[in-house]
Amino acid sequence: MTDKDFEEPQGEQPDGDEVQPAADGSEASASDPDAQQAEAEDGVDGFTVDDILSAEQTDEAAEAEKSDYETQLLHDLKRLQAEYANYRRRTEEQREVEIARAKGEAVKGLLPVLDDLDRADKHGDLAEGTPFSAVAAKLRGVAERLGLTAFGEAGEAFDPQRHEAIFQQPTPGATESTILEVVEVGYRLGDVELRPAKVVVAVPAE
Repeated sequence: MTDKDFEEPQGEQPDGDEVQPAADGSEASASDPDAQQAEAEDGVDGFTVDDILSAEQTDEAAEAEKSDYETQLLHDLKRLQAEYANYRRRTEEQREVEIARAKGEAVKGLLPVLDDLDRADKHGDLAEGTPFSAVAAKLRGVAERLGLTAFGEAGEAFDPQRHEAIFQQPTPGATESTILEVVEVGYRLGDVELRPAKVVVAVPAE
């Protein structure tokens, strides 16, 4: 008996169209269109086409929601900035008003002293070079540095917003109400009127 008697019979080579077993035990042909379509429908890595489209729509919805949130956040931030700016402006304005009011109350205490200086000056008690005159000049300088200004002079047109008429004197030839005499000078601190000027007013005679 020779070695050829023990040779294994060789199997026949498979034809090109013969179905080959798949990796999972199923049979599929690489040239089968139906099998290729089934593989395409199975998707990638176990995800179907519907799964992929659904995920994309979810991402788009999330992006839209994020954009709406950022827009609302920016709107709220701008509103808060505007409110804070208005608050600062109102606070600063109120602060200026309070400062002017406090300064006005302090300066009001000087008005009677300034009135006495005016009366002394009219009576000739503030002759230049005297100690009293030097003190009066210093006090008036302090009032000016504080922003205190006097108003009300004879010959000015009468203004009821600034002047207080304590007496009206009919005057022949007068065509309008004018200040004939200043009894008490008016004072203003900046834009705040501390007191009106008390005056005698010349009015047209009937």
